[in-house]
Amino acid sequence: MKRKTTLTIAFIILVLMNACYYDSEEALYPQNSSCDTANITYSESVSPILSAQCAGCHTGFGANGNVQLDSYEHIVSAVNNGSLLGAIRHESGWSPMPQNTNKLDDCSINKIEIWVAAGTPNN
Repeated sequence: MKRKTTLTIAFIILVLMNACYYDSEEALYPQNSSCDTANITYSESVSPILSAQCAGCHTGFGANGNVQLDSYEHIVSAVNNGSLLGAIRHESGWSPMPQNTNKLDDCSINKIEIWVAAGTPNN
């Protein structure tokens, strides 16, 4: 009887140890490895993101919130006053953009941040 109890306890411990297996976050949620941030330029990296995600609402004189993002000069103005990064990062104190949807993907935000950190070159 004692041997049967010992085997039962050993079996339960083995099952419980197996149930405590932890997967790594990287294995469960792999990062998008196709995010190339080696050569970020305004014309090839930043402008296409903002054209696709922002220009629909932020173009011309009727731009939402009087924020125009349809030219290099307007975009740099939004960078200089902090509204571009604050809005796309969904930071407190800024209206989160794109409005009423999820924020831009991390790769797009990272590309814009790199361009801003480089001094917003018009390249």
